[in-house]
Amino acid sequence: MSPLNITHRDAAAGPVLYVTGELDYAHATALRQQAELLTLAPGQCLVIDLSRLEFCDSTGITALLAARQHVLAAGADIALTGVPPNTLRILKIVGLDQVLTIRSDADADTGTGTGTG
Repeated sequence: MSPLNITHRDAAAGPVLYVTGELDYAHATALRQQAELLTLAPGQCLVIDLSRLEFCDSTGITALLAARQHVLAAGADIALTGVPPNTLRILKIVGLDQVLTIRSDADADTGTGTGTG
């Protein structure tokens, strides 16, 4: 098991959260808290980079949906990028690919560099 690590970076279009490890029952609260701490302006886009995500259970998906609610309440947008194939498959099965914006890595506007804690 890999512990969850979330790092944050500000990009021109809005904040980027880099999620590494396992987004599961034991760790999903951390993503909710990180998202709720973000101050977003209308028109900004929160990008959640999942390219280093190893595992995501239903609690993790619920945390992503909670982040979406926080972002939409601020008048901003949210996009997932680097979604691993197994997680993408689940999102598609339950129809969340129609609710969450999912960008391919090539389409991601996350800028360059790595996240900072």
